[in-house]
Amino acid sequence: MPLTRAQPAPGPEAKETVAPAVDLVLGASACCLACVFTNPLEVVKTRLQLQGELQARGTYPRHYRGFVASVVAVARADGLCGLQKGLAAGLLYQGLMNGVRFYCYSLACQAGLAQQPGGTVVAGAVAGALGAFVGSPAYLVKTQLQAQTVAAMAVGHQHPHQNVLDALGTIWRQRGLAGLWQGVGGAVPRVMVGSAAQLATFASAKAWVQEQQWLPEDSWLVALAGGMISSVAVVTVMTPFDVVSTRLYNQPVDGAGRGRLYGGLADCLVKIWRQEGPLALYKGLGPTYLRLGPHTILSMLFWDELRKLAGRAQHQGS
Repeated sequence: MPLTRAQPAPGPEAKETVAPAVDLVLGASACCLACVFTNPLEVVKTRLQLQGELQARGTYPRHYRGFVASVVAVARADGLCGLQKGLAAGLLYQGLMNGVRFYCYSLACQAGLAQQPGGTVVAGAVAGALGAFVGSPAYLVKTQLQAQTVAAMAVGHQHPHQNVLDALGTIWRQRGLAGLWQGVGGAVPRVMVGSAAQLATFASAKAWVQEQQWLPEDSWLVALAGGMISSVAVVTVMTPFDVVSTRLYNQPVDGAGRGRLYGGLADCLVKIWRQEGPLALYKGLGPTYLRLGPHTILSMLFWDELRKLAGRAQHQGS
């Protein structure tokens, strides 16, 4: 049956949604499930983005070359378990960031913001910014743990953390509470643009797929197709900010907590552009797409299906 104005497409912008608190749990759970599958890609992406830091192309050894070769290199240097480095911190980050993000986005939808022109973009960006701020300490630790490897394969600064708790405790003791938010200036715009692109394009892409009537309206394949389209937009706008965020999180700091390599988001962008070239802002693009693509697809698919189940349960209980 064709969709009409009286029958809005199901999705984040629909009027009949689950409670924001339920969306918090569902969003966090969905993204944590996706993280388990995509964390190895995150490890490879981190190594590629740190490789050749502030060095001109051709002047440094390339330990990591492309996705497949980089996976093999990580496995040889750190073992197969090395491909899941930083998983605990990654799960913590996904739970915190996406729980807040989906909760705030759900609140915005219930308030009617998503029905306004550009409302999904604004709601997605604001929700993403809040989520990135809350989850920033976990992402800091995740990045530093994923960069760790043997000396012969090391890229970027090497932080001697043993695990998540050790990392959080060390940073707290050395730099206090503010130290846990090192790099947040790069994380907030990173997630703002990514979240806005993901949530806005997923909603519209899913509605478009339903309008074409290629698939059964209630099929999980509709959400899958919407996620596949959404992932292209996310990767395109997010990768430069992702590279900058990785650099800011992993850089060494002085006794006052100031970065030794970069003074902030703008300084990092300028230094990468000047010393490594503009294409360096897309370092690790392949693994970034392979990671963000499946993560976007899986998280939005899991979220959509969980919301359907929660909606049915609420309907049956009423």
